[in-house]
Amino acid sequence: MAENTQNPEEFLQNFNWEKYQEGIDSVQEDQLKNFEELVKNNFVDTQDNEVVEGVVTRITDREAIIDINAKSEGVISLNEFRYNPNLKVGDKVEVLIDIREDKNGQLVLSHRKARTLKAWDRINLAHENGEIVNGFVKSRTKGGMIVDVFGIEAFLPGSQIDVKPIRDYEQFVNKTMEFKIVKVNHEFKNVVVSHKALIEADIEEQKKEIISQLEKGQVLEGVVKNITSYGVFVDLGGVDGLIHITDLSWARINHPSEVVSVDQKLNVVILDFDDNKSRIQLGLKQLSKHPWDALADDLKVGDKVKGKVVVIADYGAFVEIADGVEGLIHVSEMSWSTHLRSAQDFVKLGDEVEAVILTLDRNERKMSLGIKQLTPDPWINITEKYPVGSKHTGTVRNFTNFGVFVELEEGIDGLIHITDLSWTKKIKHPSEFVNSGDKIEVVVLELDAEGHKLSLGHKQTTPNPWDKYETEFAVGTVHKGTISKMVDKGATVPFNEDILAFVPSRHLEKEDGKKLGKGDTADFKVIEFNKEFKRVVASHTAIFKEEEEKIAKEAAVNTSSSTVEKSTLGDLEALQELKDKMEKEK
Repeated sequence: MAENTQNPEEFLQNFNWEKYQEGIDSVQEDQLKNFEELVKNNFVDTQDNEVVEGVVTRITDREAIIDINAKSEGVISLNEFRYNPNLKVGDKVEVLIDIREDKNGQLVLSHRKARTLKAWDRINLAHENGEIVNGFVKSRTKGGMIVDVFGIEAFLPGSQIDVKPIRDYEQFVNKTMEFKIVKVNHEFKNVVVSHKALIEADIEEQKKEIISQLEKGQVLEGVVKNITSYGVFVDLGGVDGLIHITDLSWARINHPSEVVSVDQKLNVVILDFDDNKSRIQLGLKQLSKHPWDALADDLKVGDKVKGKVVVIADYGAFVEIADGVEGLIHVSEMSWSTHLRSAQDFVKLGDEVEAVILTLDRNERKMSLGIKQLTPDPWINITEKYPVGSKHTGTVRNFTNFGVFVELEEGIDGLIHITDLSWTKKIKHPSEFVNSGDKIEVVVLELDAEGHKLSLGHKQTTPNPWDKYETEFAVGTVHKGTISKMVDKGATVPFNEDILAFVPSRHLEKEDGKKLGKGDTADFKVIEFNKEFKRVVASHTAIFKEEEEKIAKEAAVNTSSSTVEKSTLGDLEALQELKDKMEKEK
């Protein structure tokens, strides 16, 4: 019984291993079992990659002697305890058996490897459980930072430092921070940590709390997070809302940066949000009084106002007469002129202009203005300045398919119909005859003062050449010409710069039976002249055909006379004397 309870160390010290191995000392079976039980219960099994706890029993200049309750004590270089300069005898430390027996039979231990193995166990556990760990930021590296976590170097990407972009990484070096392990690569022994994940988790909690309390019309304090061309994103404490550019200011602005700046604190009002409150519409201008409410009570229609052109469109220009108060000047109210023009012809963005209030609706907050009302209506005395039949010089402003608009003076426009451009030319489009901006002579043909309409003519400034042509190219007159073109059913022959005569195919036949062709020069007789439609028809054939008919008629007359003479007077000698006398008298 005493042997079963003896001290294990005493038993081992008194036991002769050499004699036992050589078979000199025998051991009873029950004693051997008792010995194996003692070893199992009291001594460490020095297996590879197993971390055990030991006690520092002695410290030398270079090594620490550690008792791990094995067959012999182990040694660890003091270099492995540089992180712990206060190591002393009696301290408990974690070790890993590095070499069971060196060349001197000494058990070699490693504290560094033990720490590393334990650190990986703690990192894996923290990663699996999503635990928050402390880490020491050692240095900066490409793309991020190096962080010491449980003695393992982990990588902190730059994008995982904070929820907002970080420009100065050096501010985090040598600081201890909280992290979440987001990735562990066992094959390459890589660890990735994130500080941003912790911030996002906090923000998500704040966001849920804020969203649950949101109400339309609620005023909150926020910080400008981002500015875009269409609006401003505001951080409400974990929840982002958007102030559209139209809700930033009552006054018209070109870019949100004119009103706010990044990181600026401001109060905003909640205008609207969707069902899950993920899109929140905010307003800033709604926290101030509408400028229309501050408009002078005595302002009325007919008053003159001054303002700045803030928007220009083809149909008109918006003029800001006070911050947030705008009026529209329609293009038709910019000039007394009636021909089509664009607002850009009269004003430019940023121009300071004076105008007259034409309409004013305070309830609808709408105002229309006019510029032309600042000058007298030029049509008032139009009959005195531009009576029917008077000649004037105007400027070609624009075209239509049916005519040309001519400006006689600012506000006085008239139309020259396409048929009144030329006496002789056949014009398909007015641009063939004149160009925009050309000066042109005109005659007033008709005047409607009430309807502000003028009918003008250009061809009437010169005599109608067809009055002269009516005599010069009368039916039956013969003119020499050269065929310029063969057309359908005939040919054309220019007699001068105005008259292009048409010759039907059957009238191209020559005396020899052949027909005239392009480039042939011949005489042509006018067989039709129409002054109204400016139509001239000529014939070459009629010249010799008419001569033939004349000869035939004369021949017929002569033949008839001869027959009569033969039958009545031929052999009558009694009448011969009378015949001679008559011929003599002729």
